[in-house]
Amino acid sequence: MALDLLVTLTAGFLAVALLGGYGASSILAAFSPERRRLRQMATAGSPGGSFENNFTLVEEIDPRFKNLPGIPKSPKEMGRLRRRLAMAGYTSPTAIVIFAFANLATPILLGLITLAVVGGSGWIFVALAAAIGYLAPGMLLSRKIERRKREIREGLPDALDLFIVCVEAGCGLDQAIVKASDELDLAYPALAYELRLITTEIRAGKPRIEAFKNFAARTKVDDVQSLVALLVQTDKFGTSLALALRTHADTSRTKRRQNAEERAGKLGVKLVFPLVLFLFPALYIVILGPAAITFLRVFKQL
Repeated sequence: MALDLLVTLTAGFLAVALLGGYGASSILAAFSPERRRLRQMATAGSPGGSFENNFTLVEEIDPRFKNLPGIPKSPKEMGRLRRRLAMAGYTSPTAIVIFAFANLATPILLGLITLAVVGGSGWIFVALAAAIGYLAPGMLLSRKIERRKREIREGLPDALDLFIVCVEAGCGLDQAIVKASDELDLAYPALAYELRLITTEIRAGKPRIEAFKNFAARTKVDDVQSLVALLVQTDKFGTSLALALRTHADTSRTKRRQNAEERAGKLGVKLVFPLVLFLFPALYIVILGPAAITFLRVFKQL
């Protein structure tokens, strides 16, 4: 009875902690300075100020799938979901169908598996598993977005260096983009894919600045948005492109080094929890276990 109560309390604590952490992270992300600045730029109505409004996805979802449960019916919600999937690298219209199916199937699947394991009396575990299954696709998509944004952020200085080399060698910026996408395909595949999309849009007839704005809207990376603003100013005022790219590459490289130092500084704090939960108990058992056994034997003889 006590064991069942302990397991129930632990499951309830984990469910509340999971939901509270997810809600807190969503609130903090919504009120972050970057998003607040983007909202201010969007409401200002300045041309080229909001990258979100310049980003459109041409391919439409198959009409046979529009009435499926889980597919957003509102065009605004559909556009928001497609932009979020595009930030993770999934630009195909079928990605929405797969994501909606995962949102519906994962809670049911995890709930049925938990029900088969614990039986009908463990309804709280079934509800917990269904809640985890409901949150899992969105959390995995958010993690994929963050990993892709970090890859693009870390690969941007190398791409800018390739741009500078190509531009100073006499190539145009379009040829520099093509060369950089070929060279970065192994090291930074996400960035190479985005650069190829820029090349495709330019060859399809879009202006270069608009293609770069779409790049910034797809990735939502601060360094990319700064690069697009720099290219807009360079094109408007006719300043040196190579000098502007070199300055921005130095700034991006400094930020990449600072981010690496920040992650290294946080590593010690993150290691505290594994040490306390896993290493210290085993260490205490190995060190104090023989002494405790010896004391018990001595006291038994007395």
